Amino acid sequence: MTKKLEMTQDEQQAWVREQYLKATKYLAQKGLVTESVADTESRYLIPLMAVWKINLIDKTKVWVISGDLPTDHLVLEENESARNVLRHFTFKWQIQADGLLKSDSQEQVDYAKLLMSKAEGLYQLYAKDDVWA
Repeated sequence: MTKKLEMTQDEQQAWVREQYLKATKYLAQKGLVTESVADTESRYLIPLMAVWKINLIDKTKVWVISGDLPTDHLVLEENESARNVLRHFTFKWQIQADGLLKSDSQEQVDYAKLLMSKAEGLYQLYAKDDVWA
């Protein structure tokens, strides 16, 4: 079976909507209520990842990452670009993975390996100037 590489415009829009819903549902599960999204600062690399800058009703701004990787969020005080936010996620995931590797649970160790792999992929995206041009 070959993997479909090209997506139609409708499929791309559906993917972006799906990732936005995934991001807001994730935040809601954390008790964080979305007010709006900063469209101009959010970025998508369809079908790999979306990084959303989301304004919460308490006026906090968070970044949420979703896609073919764990959905996660960060609160950053600085006004960071989406590119720099990827780097913050890579550091967060590496630190998280280091802690999980010490676990007696194979499930936790497997998740740590997944985080390390995804962090490495994110850092490679962060480092590619042509992606951010």
